[in-house]
Amino acid sequence: MSGGGKSIAMHALEDAGFFCVDNLPPELLPHFLKLEQESGSQRRVAIAVDVRSAGSLPQLLLHIKELRLNGVALRAIFLDADNDTLLRRFSETRRPHPLRAGATEDGDTHRALQEAIALERELLTPLRMESTVIDSSQLRPAQLRAWVRDLVRVSGSSLTMVFESFAFKHGVPSDADFVFDVRVLPNPYYDRELRPLTGRDAPVASYLEQQPEVRLMLSQIGAFISQWLPNFAADQRSYLTIAIGCTGGQHRSVYLVETLAKQFAFHGQVLKRHRELDAR
Repeated sequence: MSGGGKSIAMHALEDAGFFCVDNLPPELLPHFLKLEQESGSQRRVAIAVDVRSAGSLPQLLLHIKELRLNGVALRAIFLDADNDTLLRRFSETRRPHPLRAGATEDGDTHRALQEAIALERELLTPLRMESTVIDSSQLRPAQLRAWVRDLVRVSGSSLTMVFESFAFKHGVPSDADFVFDVRVLPNPYYDRELRPLTGRDAPVASYLEQQPEVRLMLSQIGAFISQWLPNFAADQRSYLTIAIGCTGGQHRSVYLVETLAKQFAFHGQVLKRHRELDAR
């Protein structure tokens, strides 16, 4: 999505050693990759495509599927954000949306921008469904850079599990495949000594480990994931994001993410994210 953080992501990939191409017309993608192969280049390539290529987007979807069938190591990442965040970002930068022709007939430029974002979301939905999604709504630039680097470090040959903690008061991550609400669990926040700590600290972990409800919740979430993980892997999914939410994203959700990530370390490719803690 325009305003989703493409420039930040591309800079992160460039710093990670990728050769970056911005706004390559989709119809040129096979020719570009053929030239790369014929030149014998071993460099990793990152190609950014946005709604400016709207007329060719259906071709891009076909190219992605063909490249995967031909064994090309390819990862599609879709940068997204909620509408309110996109509106705010365009207002702050005062840059025109690529689909915004101008104000509506009654002169309402804000509504014109809303309509452009809605149209863009509709046009890009098929690509979003084929991609690993990063919701940048609540992310600082440094967080987005780190998350993009994490994604390209792991092998694309098998399913990668992503465990993410978050605060419900800041919204549910739109990139989550499963969301578990742990606000019903005992809250360390109400213990004066534990309040300034996080779920990564030993005293908080010790407190939560002693709670029968926490042990039961962990057991049931773990059993659910274990039951369905082979099905997602068989479906050739690249990523499975499990979001764990509590009130503040500081204690309970963080502890569960840390614990579940350890439990599933045997899977081989596991990433941890703490949306609220990482933003500090």
